[in-house]
Amino acid sequence: MNVKSLRSALSSYVFLLPALVLLVVFTLYPVLYGSYLGFTEYTATNFATNQPPKWVGLDNFRTLANDDLFKTGVLNSLKYLLVVPALQLASLAVAVLVNRQLPFIAFFRAAYYVPVITSISLAAVMWDWIYNKDGTLNWLLKGLHLMNPNSNESWLLDPNTAFWAIMFVTFWKGFGYYMVLYMAGLQTIPEELEEAARLDGATPWHVFWRITVPLMQPTILLCSLLSTLSAIRVLEEVLVFTNGTGGPLNSTYTALLYVYKKSFGGLDFNYGLASAAGLVVAAIALILSVLNFRYFREGSARA
Repeated sequence: MNVKSLRSALSSYVFLLPALVLLVVFTLYPVLYGSYLGFTEYTATNFATNQPPKWVGLDNFRTLANDDLFKTGVLNSLKYLLVVPALQLASLAVAVLVNRQLPFIAFFRAAYYVPVITSISLAAVMWDWIYNKDGTLNWLLKGLHLMNPNSNESWLLDPNTAFWAIMFVTFWKGFGYYMVLYMAGLQTIPEELEEAARLDGATPWHVFWRITVPLMQPTILLCSLLSTLSAIRVLEEVLVFTNGTGGPLNSTYTALLYVYKKSFGGLDFNYGLASAAGLVVAAIALILSVLNFRYFREGSARA
């Protein structure tokens, strides 16, 4: 390597250095230190008295294994994954529809995206009004004779419906985001391929299933991965809809809400236990990511 090439390479690394420093300070160090805290006893007392964390090995994980509230949170987080296939199928189907040149199509694309840019606090106010016992949903169901006219059910206060009501808000809020990603993926598919298939007599369904879906595998993988990770880490919706209580009979209590409450909620401030719980959530997210990659890679190979 001559001097000019060496100087060019060094100048490239100099440009990358600020981003690398930020990555280490704000991402790598917190992750490593948080992982270390998961194996220690570290509370607000340690923090206030400037005492270092005390190494306790796997004690925090034993505590979690015997904590019914944490197990409820993990089960609810796993159950929350049910929103992923519904979200992906609906987003892909609508993306195919709005990808066409139709009258007022720009309006519909924007309308579907509005929930994405709606703040979670505003969404909470709106959906709380819809789910209220005197809200729009009950009014509509009673009008269609699908609910007893004398019923005063509040969807967020019933342990049988609160979880699903919050999950639907996640669906409503994420739908437009994945639709835009799918639209971007659809526009990378050469029109000549689909046109050639139609000329050969392929039906719209065959064109979609045999050409569109296989070529959309990278986008489907990305959307599936993002929505899976979002579902397993759900927190904001539960916090704003239940004021951090976890809902009636802990029916909406999730694993990340457990981490939040052990760290900042209540009087626990048990950072060691919260870090251990965070590690468990991270391990579950990692396993689900690997499964996503494996499933869609095999799907691409079959296609």
